[in-house]
Amino acid sequence: MADRIRTGDTVEVLTGAGRGSQGRVLRIDRAAQRVVVERVNLVKRHQKPTATQRQGGIIEKEASINLSNVSLVHHGDRTRVVFRVVDGKKVRWSRKHDEAIDV
Repeated sequence: MADRIRTGDTVEVLTGAGRGSQGRVLRIDRAAQRVVVERVNLVKRHQKPTATQRQGGIIEKEASINLSNVSLVHHGDRTRVVFRVVDGKKVRWSRKHDEAIDV
């Protein structure tokens, strides 16, 4: 299956408490249809000290958002993504700007 949103893309949150905020995609879980966006949907977790993380306490980290609640940002605007074949290669295409996203 082709990926409309990929790791490293800039996306905008469409619904929920973080509506309107933009961020870079850190991780995608295709099986659960979830995406983690940088500095969006922050939650506080109580963390015990471990061997890798010596200091415990309350840490803030990003929680996942449903993939359907984010939209790709291309040239500063939200856009829908379609796929077209250009020079024999399948590329992501911006509906709003009518141009290829991946150059």
